[in-house]
Amino acid sequence: MQRSQVSPPTRRRLVHAAAAIIATLAVVSVSACSTTSAPPSDTPNTTVTEGGELVIGAEQEPDCADWIATCGGSIWGTYVMQIPTMPAVFETRLVDDVWSPVASDLMSEEPEAVMQGEKQVITYRLNPEAVWSDGTPITSADLAYTALQIRDGDDIFDKTGYTGIESIETPDPQTAIVTLSSPYAGWRSLFSVYGVLPAHLLEGQDRAAIMKDGYDFSGGPWKIDSWNRGTSVTLVPNENYWGEKPHLEKVTFMFLPDTAAAFQALKSGQVDALYPSAQLDAVKQIEAGLPGISSAVDARSGNLEALWFNNSVAPFDSKAVRTAVAYSLDRDAIVKRLFGDLGVESAQQSFNTPIVGAFGSDDFSVYTADLDRVDEIMTADGWKKNADGVWAKGGETASFTLNTLAGNKRRDLTVQIIQSQLQEAGFEMDIKAVTPADLFGTIAPQGDFQAGLWAIVDTFPDPTLSSSFGSANIPSEANGFSGINFYRVDVPELDPLLAEIDSELDADARVAASQEADAIIAEEVPSIPIDTVPNVLLWSEKVGGPLSINPVEGPFWNLAAWGLAG
Repeated sequence: MQRSQVSPPTRRRLVHAAAAIIATLAVVSVSACSTTSAPPSDTPNTTVTEGGELVIGAEQEPDCADWIATCGGSIWGTYVMQIPTMPAVFETRLVDDVWSPVASDLMSEEPEAVMQGEKQVITYRLNPEAVWSDGTPITSADLAYTALQIRDGDDIFDKTGYTGIESIETPDPQTAIVTLSSPYAGWRSLFSVYGVLPAHLLEGQDRAAIMKDGYDFSGGPWKIDSWNRGTSVTLVPNENYWGEKPHLEKVTFMFLPDTAAAFQALKSGQVDALYPSAQLDAVKQIEAGLPGISSAVDARSGNLEALWFNNSVAPFDSKAVRTAVAYSLDRDAIVKRLFGDLGVESAQQSFNTPIVGAFGSDDFSVYTADLDRVDEIMTADGWKKNADGVWAKGGETASFTLNTLAGNKRRDLTVQIIQSQLQEAGFEMDIKAVTPADLFGTIAPQGDFQAGLWAIVDTFPDPTLSSSFGSANIPSEANGFSGINFYRVDVPELDPLLAEIDSELDADARVAASQEADAIIAEEVPSIPIDTVPNVLLWSEKVGGPLSINPVEGPFWNLAAWGLAG
């Protein structure tokens, strides 16, 4: 599933890299070990004291806390509120050096999926000790409520997998049996990316209204104590959590969208930890050394930044224009400018992120800067350059506005470079900075844009091309603007392959289908991958515990184990 990185699940939220990053930054390496729950063995594991509080800088503020709704698409909402409070069936953990789904302690045993004829039947058995923060047991009724809210609801961020639910039975409070009308290879993402909602509190109520500004229930180690819009979110321990309870009395996430201000807050002690985007000034400050500050870099990222086109509006309803733009860009030069000091110098060549890299290929590598090829493509399609050197055809020019997110200096530089390269090739691009709430709440779902630059974040270790490029996931008034194919991609020969990726249970056949889909996507150029963004975690001497970056769940995946350094 994806979320956007300010953020867009299928298993993606809106918002991948080289080992040289670690050597260049001379930071604590985030290497792997064979375990299902522990962090990498060579990351800090400082003794902590009980009690106290920490303040952590958060780069973005979510629009709402209704995680299954379109407004809940921000990856930062997932990091700071959803994961700490919502129980999930599977979690992402390192297993033999691979980030993999592992059954959580919400389950009493590993869920079982079997084929019965053409149908897939999944049996979930819940841990009888699992309870909500009000002491009410977490039961099969909660799974049933969650599934039907997603399958049948409007304004759902992404319904992938849930639309195939034919029935859900609850023979007893600890057992739920989900029957899918056809096989779904990514079935472990069900009740995992979104988590599980409390039926006893939400059934028959206005879920969106109850959850929009935060909620007082929890099935995780933390509860939301307060959300001061524009300022901060504060978490406190869930006293009824059945698992490992937090060491800290309170954690406050302070919203600091400006990178320079965030670093100043860290250096001054106003905040104790940061998870900043790999901004240019951030890289320089880390290389120069931050006294009293430790750092870690995750070289296996699920973050992918791309130039996104709205394929349903001019000029990007033309494959010729999209292809010509791809040949206008020197993407390697962009990446070197952004991340060259980190040892990252090559553009991303697939929309499969590195954490699902086995499913991807490098078909976009054919697109390198070639202005002669641009001229050839545009001329053959009937375009001619006007007096201003801009391509024109039928009274229209190859001009467009690119929407990007305000307050991100690295992204600002990226769009400026893209603007310059495209101008040289004969394309006119204006830049419009917008808020995450506007972009992912209305602009992108309603298709009210021509192009954009933002990152997507895979929030489950499973291929998710269908979420971004499957025609069934195009948001519309008819489906309540559900789905995150904001790009209005509708390629008939692609849809069957995306469906095969989602349904094929044979691993080799699934990889083959995914790589074939990759080739079609590169041929159609519905959008252009630019780079994978490495993850960086910074913390002060005040912070103790086993700190490490989970490339799927973020750096706060084990926040309950954090504390004040002993």
